[in-house]
Amino acid sequence: MMDDTDSVKAFAETLYDGARLCDQALYLALGECTLCVRSNSSQHIAQLTRYFSHVAGPAKTADIEVVAIDRDEPELGVDFVDWKREPGKSGRKDSYHDLDGGRLIRKVRTGMVFLQGATRRIAAGPCLRYDNQVINFINAQYMNWLQNRGWLICHAAGLVHEGHTLGIAGFSGGGKSTLMLHMMENAENQYLTNDRLFIRSDGDSTRATGIPKLPRVNPGTIVHNPRLRPLLPEAQVDSLLGMPNEQLWELEEKYDVLIDQVYGRGRIAHEAPLGKFLVLNWQRGSDQPLQLKRVDLSDRRELLGAIMKSPGPFYQYTDGTFFDAETPFDQQAYLDALSGVDVYEASGAIDFDGIIPRIDDLSDCKL
Repeated sequence: MMDDTDSVKAFAETLYDGARLCDQALYLALGECTLCVRSNSSQHIAQLTRYFSHVAGPAKTADIEVVAIDRDEPELGVDFVDWKREPGKSGRKDSYHDLDGGRLIRKVRTGMVFLQGATRRIAAGPCLRYDNQVINFINAQYMNWLQNRGWLICHAAGLVHEGHTLGIAGFSGGGKSTLMLHMMENAENQYLTNDRLFIRSDGDSTRATGIPKLPRVNPGTIVHNPRLRPLLPEAQVDSLLGMPNEQLWELEEKYDVLIDQVYGRGRIAHEAPLGKFLVLNWQRGSDQPLQLKRVDLSDRRELLGAIMKSPGPFYQYTDGTFFDAETPFDQQAYLDALSGVDVYEASGAIDFDGIIPRIDDLSDCKL
């Protein structure tokens, strides 16, 4: 294993700012990977333990260690460069500063700072207040672990039914999370992932796995799903239902859906063969009826735009170098990984109630 450079070690010490780690630690059992989370705040460990309860495991030698230091916003005296966002995304989100053998990433809106090194992976700042950013950082480490072992990242949700995964991708605002949660009403379906689906060719088949990030949905998804409405106060639900649909779906608020609590235990899967892939290319306000059609991605490469996902600023290769935002997508890698998988396109008007009964019959759709 590579060791961290002196530069990474120096910034790690600065981010610690003399903090002492508490005795409690959280261990995540992620298939063949064990991830350990430590903090200077026992309250934060308890908070993260509640969130990751579905993958919490016994203490053992960890493949990855993440440290979260709850403290004031760090001032490091370095210049950060804005990370170029993907097409369709606007506003400043991440900025970064490259080190010898490491990278500092700063969240523009919150001031949280993250150190990504070969062995030192540190979140520093108001961690308790912005715990979702710490959760994302923890998941980023597992994403690195997967990608460095040949898994390809997809911007997609995943459900497992009868031992096979249905991947669900969609263009911005397409409702992949909303559809996935509606499909969870079928007790035979298991949640695999909400927004990051990983696929890898395995001989004659393609495997699919997810990350331990729970669905994070907007108010429009909540108020139109009776099972999710208790996530919000009744008065707020009534107020939201009185808003124009376009305004409702544009709200940026996000709420976590704790699958075990909302749908019951045993409804989360870790990995399964990829059986089908659905691309939501439908439109809100379209006057065309819902259509489902099997497609050949080689002839419809524009649909790859809904499937491909950038690894992001936290991705560190095994040689210690980092992913660059200007790196183009490898379309052929996605085409190869999905070559043995039936891919379907949903077009026309958005129709969650109409599409669910037809998904089981996708194999009948014609090219």
